[in-house]
Amino acid sequence: MDKQTLDKLKEKTAHISVISNAGLVLMKFVVGFAIGSVSIMSEAIHSSMDLIAAVIAFFSVRKSAEPPDAAHSFGHGKFEDVSGLIEALLIFVAAILIIREAVIKLLGHSPEELKPELLFAGIAVMGISAIVNWYVSRRLMKVAKQTESIALESDAWHLRTDVYTSLGVFLGLILIRLTGITLFDPIFAIGVAIVIMKAAYDLTVRSFADLIDHSIPEEDEERIKKIICEHSNDYAGFHDLKTRRSGPEIFIEFHLVMPGEITVLQSHDFADHLEADLMLEYPRANVTIHIEPCNEGCTRCGSFCTFYKKQEKK
Repeated sequence: MDKQTLDKLKEKTAHISVISNAGLVLMKFVVGFAIGSVSIMSEAIHSSMDLIAAVIAFFSVRKSAEPPDAAHSFGHGKFEDVSGLIEALLIFVAAILIIREAVIKLLGHSPEELKPELLFAGIAVMGISAIVNWYVSRRLMKVAKQTESIALESDAWHLRTDVYTSLGVFLGLILIRLTGITLFDPIFAIGVAIVIMKAAYDLTVRSFADLIDHSIPEEDEERIKKIICEHSNDYAGFHDLKTRRSGPEIFIEFHLVMPGEITVLQSHDFADHLEADLMLEYPRANVTIHIEPCNEGCTRCGSFCTFYKKQEKK
């Protein structure tokens, strides 16, 4: 798919997340208040943060898809990185609120009493939440991988965490129904908070790395080197490979050492060909190639220098 199609796919998928989260938040709050369950209310708070995150992701993918302009000559990709960081901070806030409510309940200071006769409604809502979020998170993650979108990936991790926490609350409510021990409710709520704080930490690390222009993963850099080396018969060497990510965009730059006697036009055409091959593997890449001439006796190219070795064989 081309860049425009990928951007439309991202926006459509983010919209689905907003709609599903809005419906689940409403259900959880209504049932949580009716039953007096702090674990269901904690899930409602968690889903509220998911809804806010989904809205942020929706607008960030729209903004990141805008072409470069005078104020943002490298594009708007970092809007997605900022979105991912905000989403991670929202999860931390949700976890703190959940722990606060659970501790109040454990200490017996909560005026609300759990209504066992309505537990089936809570069990049903948690089951529905787990199923819906499992489906939406899978779809988000698939599109995130296709489009290399940190905003959609963050949103997917939000919902995937919600699947686990909903199943935890689901189990807790069943235990309360079977044993009558209501302390399972705040205990499972605290468990929910611990799980989502771990997810928040992972998202913070990932988003912050992109904001400070961290290199792309080592396996991707090795793949880029391999693609360049597949054309080693046409150049003398390359060096100073640098990479970074900006939202869904990847920036690749390196120095390409060409035989000194070839023309500028030949060097330019080869650079265009190499750039096209790199973009087949990384369609969201922005490739910058600096051409340098290679003079006989040059030692800068190291193990990648092949031109004069081939000349010696002739």
